[in-house]
Amino acid sequence: MKEDEQIRYVTRNRKAWHDYTILNKLEAGIELKGAEVKSIREGKVNLSDAHAVVENGQVLLRNLHISPYKMATDVEQDPLRTRRLLLHKREIRKLFVQTEQKGLTLIPLAIYFKGNLVKIELAVAVGRKRHDKRQAIAEAEADRNIKKALRKDY
Repeated sequence: MKEDEQIRYVTRNRKAWHDYTILNKLEAGIELKGAEVKSIREGKVNLSDAHAVVENGQVLLRNLHISPYKMATDVEQDPLRTRRLLLHKREIRKLFVQTEQKGLTLIPLAIYFKGNLVKIELAVAVGRKRHDKRQAIAEAEADRNIKKALRKDY
């Protein structure tokens, strides 16, 4: 990575780590209009309901809410419009094969700027059941307690 390509996170989908088991992650570009980029710079983006699908050899991001930029003079944009993700063909084929399996889905984990480019961190994940969520919470709490006890010893 070049020195001028610093990563600056705009938003993260923390709920995804609770609701899904993350299998693998990848970085993708996102096709945006100019006013949408300015709105993302201001942090007016919501990832909570967003998900991606592979259709017709393209990866499409749905339900990503980008609030309209107030100073934009062009025609009013739909904040929930479907946006295309920019990936190599081999990555798209790989994602298509993975999401064809039962229970696997594509979810966005974060939106960030890498230099001047807007990037999205995408994850192949499997949804957790309620009892799995409880177990994950219990394991995380146990890990915290162990670390806390180790810190007290020193």
